[in-house]
Amino acid sequence: MISNYKYKPIFYFSMTFLVTYALWFAGAYVSFQDDKNGLYTLLMLPGLMTPFLISLVMVFASKNSDLKKDFVNRLINPRLIQPKMLPAFVLIMPLSVLSSIFLSLLFGGSISQFQLAEGFSFSGFVPALSILVLAAGFEELGWRGYAFDSLQSRYNFFKASIIFSILWSLWHFPLIFVNNSYQYKILHENIWFAVNFFVSIIPMGVIISWICIKNRKSIIAAILFHFIINISQEMLEMTQITKCIETVVLIVVAAVIIAIDKKMFFSKEHLTGSRN
Repeated sequence: MISNYKYKPIFYFSMTFLVTYALWFAGAYVSFQDDKNGLYTLLMLPGLMTPFLISLVMVFASKNSDLKKDFVNRLINPRLIQPKMLPAFVLIMPLSVLSSIFLSLLFGGSISQFQLAEGFSFSGFVPALSILVLAAGFEELGWRGYAFDSLQSRYNFFKASIIFSILWSLWHFPLIFVNNSYQYKILHENIWFAVNFFVSIIPMGVIISWICIKNRKSIIAAILFHFIINISQEMLEMTQITKCIETVVLIVVAAVIIAIDKKMFFSKEHLTGSRN
């Protein structure tokens, strides 16, 4: 967060939601009209890129050299990543997934969930693995490039994390209307599975924000951890019931992180002199 720059979170999120929703709702309509040619992806991909593109515009149109230098440094400097954070970085999501499957066995879940998945849980005209990479990249370039700092300029880390996570969850809303999307499929399987998807994003958002801050706000770290989340969700034959259990596990993990790092989450020191 740059102290000599006045962040504009309301403008940022308003523009991000407006552009993304316009593109994705249009893409949803086209996905049912011309799904064989995949033309809807021409609308979906720009929507995915929107958080990053708006961040880019706001950073480089700011005329603030410190903001620009900070953005570039956090984007290209791998030394920001802290070695002591690597265990948490690598293990949080895989262990959360495995724990959730173990817990599901107590409720009649199948042990076959430990098998490697035969394919991805969604399909489309863009390869699924590419979507996982692009989602992690373009989202975090935007969320960590400008969005989260804009919230943290007004709130302590706890409030900024919660507000960001709720907004991030709502940002995905149009995807439930897109033919063949993961969100569309689980909505039509059971509405509560779709509700769980949106709820699960909130603890995930808190955890990603914590990982990013603990790695000196490295955008690279956020992108890599986001990708680990995505691939962990797709790696095993985990059922939707187990994913509901996983949401509870992630809430517990986020709560433990907040309790352990309470001073950082509730500190207001960074707000001193940051408001105009």
